[in-house]
Amino acid sequence: MLRRSLLAVPLALGAAPARAQWIPRQPIRILVGYAPGGTADIAARMAAETIQKRLGYSVIVDNKTGAGGFIALKAVAQAAPDGYTVGIGIMGQLAVGPVVPGSQIPLDLDRELVPICNLVGVPMVLIVRTNAPFKTIPELVHYARANPGKVSYASTGLGSTNQLAAEFLAAEAGGLKLIHVPYRGGAPAIADVAAGQVDLFFGNISEVVGQVRGGTVRAVALASSRPNPMAPDLPLLTREIAALDINNWFGLVGPAGLPADIRTALAKLFIDAIADQSNAEALAQRGMVALAQDGAAFEALIRSDRERWAKVVKQGNIRAE
Repeated sequence: MLRRSLLAVPLALGAAPARAQWIPRQPIRILVGYAPGGTADIAARMAAETIQKRLGYSVIVDNKTGAGGFIALKAVAQAAPDGYTVGIGIMGQLAVGPVVPGSQIPLDLDRELVPICNLVGVPMVLIVRTNAPFKTIPELVHYARANPGKVSYASTGLGSTNQLAAEFLAAEAGGLKLIHVPYRGGAPAIADVAAGQVDLFFGNISEVVGQVRGGTVRAVALASSRPNPMAPDLPLLTREIAALDINNWFGLVGPAGLPADIRTALAKLFIDAIADQSNAEALAQRGMVALAQDGAAFEALIRSDRERWAKVVKQGNIRAE
């Protein structure tokens, strides 16, 4: 039996009989591999509530935490490909993990899952300790070049998106020599930047904006090509280093073998829900941006992001724990 790959190239096998548009006849379950309150959970619940309000379809969010979110994705892969079990897949799982040596991934992402659509993105922000001797990207680059091996950055662990973002900056700025200080989570990493123990940290804007507003850390630049409503006046890192557009995305995936008509119907259902005007304020308040990418566009993004991060991994000789 043929199974559709996460990054499979569609093959035209001849015209197929037209099928009626798929609509759900039973509850759709969204498996989220992260705790309630995080971006993945918020995006899933926002879509679920909007679908229920607009169309009356029952959508249930089920948090299955553990193994870096892969327990939930494994459960999605093992579900029947009927459209009633889907999951949230994030950049760190689908694009970063596969290209970082040593990553523990308990399933074959390209054979057991299929992208349905991309839902939201959250740009990363570069924050520094308040007494850092640099306040802009040019000042940071100049200082790091003049003091190789003296500028440190925090991350949420070896092979994490935070580490890759810092190493991406180092590479694009001409090969800066930075010191990596890994932590077990974002909270302790940000706390040590605030305490002046580490120089800088790349974090999702929604995770660091509270500390920035509170004055315990200083935001240097937003790793995006456009302003974010959560911090509209923050300088854009891409104006100094064009490649540093780092948007952590959160998309919807299903089990391999999901029929094309169901995949298309689910994509429309969830894209329309996230883009609904009723969600605009909630998205802006969390620094989230709706991403209207169907399955084909989502596949292309996964592929291009893997290529980008693979280069960073090779340049920085990065390995997971």
